[in-house]
Amino acid sequence: MSFLIDNVSQFINTYYLDPILGDEGYNPVNTFTWAVVLGICIFGVFRLLEKLEVKITPRFIASVVPFVLAGSSLRVFEDSPAGIVHPPFTYLLITPNIYFVVFAVTIVCLWLSIRLQKTGLVKDYHIIFAGFGFVWFFANLLVLLHFENVVNAYVPFFVIGTGTGLTFAFYLVARRFKSSIFTDPLNLSVLLVHLMDASSTYVGVDKLGYYEKHVLPSYLIKLTGTALVMYPLKLIIFIGVLYLLDTQFEDDERSRNMKMLIKMVILVLGLSPAVRNTIRMTLGI
Repeated sequence: MSFLIDNVSQFINTYYLDPILGDEGYNPVNTFTWAVVLGICIFGVFRLLEKLEVKITPRFIASVVPFVLAGSSLRVFEDSPAGIVHPPFTYLLITPNIYFVVFAVTIVCLWLSIRLQKTGLVKDYHIIFAGFGFVWFFANLLVLLHFENVVNAYVPFFVIGTGTGLTFAFYLVARRFKSSIFTDPLNLSVLLVHLMDASSTYVGVDKLGYYEKHVLPSYLIKLTGTALVMYPLKLIIFIGVLYLLDTQFEDDERSRNMKMLIKMVILVLGLSPAVRNTIRMTLGI
């Protein structure tokens, strides 16, 4: 019995706890586990938003974006060698723990914003909700700039510029073929943030000596010898995913809400690392 307990304990330490405590990145086991947890959380968030009577629209997704920026910049606190935060609080800022921290703060701000609208203090909860996120984001940036210096000022221009340029080129091709799916602003936004993520990976790995922590991208980068492989990888995956979402879901309101939630999650999963990587490289962390 003790042998079994020891093996289970070693398994948990090796594949789950050590990667979190040591910020070692991902392995096939915890990648699969976090994917399953994410799937479960999507349904939980869907039910929660239903209870809050929130309709998931492009406007709502836009109001969530500032919290993604805030969470990504908060993640850099743990990366910083300046000791902005210390254990055990640093463990809250490591993936996947930080997703739960940011989610909790976001939900509180969302609930408060909705309450302010219902009491008549604000006309549109989206604006005040986004405002909470922007205040948090800019506060994080001020803290980071207090402890760190700008080292690679060109990085955000490269990441944003390259991602935007490639997305615009894709839009022109999609418009030429009269594709309503791939000229949709939300779908283009999803592709934009993932191409920005690919750009941040490319400049980080190929130009600045960083390394990729995710399993599949890391394997493909080693196989091809360049992080440029991230561009076709992102396009192949998310063109397929967006096409399936827009052609396979039912057209009732609940299904549309679920489809929009999934798109929002995909957007968050691209924007979050893109912003974190860009801030880290800009500050030379």
